[in-house]
Amino acid sequence: MKTLSTIIFLAFLTIGNIQGQKYGHVNSNDIIMAIPEVKAADTEIEDYSNKLILKGQDMVKKYETAYQGYAAQANRGELNQIQMQQGEADLTTQKAAIEEYEIEVQNLIGKKKQEVYQPILDKVQQVIVNIGKEMGYTMIFDSFSMGMVFAQESEDIMPLVKERLGIQ
Repeated sequence: MKTLSTIIFLAFLTIGNIQGQKYGHVNSNDIIMAIPEVKAADTEIEDYSNKLILKGQDMVKKYETAYQGYAAQANRGELNQIQMQQGEADLTTQKAAIEEYEIEVQNLIGKKKQEVYQPILDKVQQVIVNIGKEMGYTMIFDSFSMGMVFAQESEDIMPLVKERLGIQ
């Protein structure tokens, strides 16, 4: 009997503790899209990408010109076997350089995005953490990342985050 009373008492303590917890939610994507710095970051990344793409387009034009020149000479019978092999090797080298550059561009753009967006993401994260601590939240879910499937009586802290970031 004493054990049953202890279990019931512990159950009430646990239920009381759970009910005292405070949960909130925020849509981080909506917050980030409302921050003015994101538009400047997008422009910076687009400009950087365009510069890299122009170099790649120049490489492709040179390759196409070299290929057309090679094909024209080969079709006219102006090249011997050794010259044809050398021309094909040169074209293969140019094509490989283009493919390597495409991979390099993807990596460079990824690094640039990280460099440009990370301070913005850190700023939003810090504001959310500060609100969580100040307002006594047990957990704050990000509804954008599907971190929340169901939440009962959760509070949306987006207005507070926007206010502290100075956005509307």
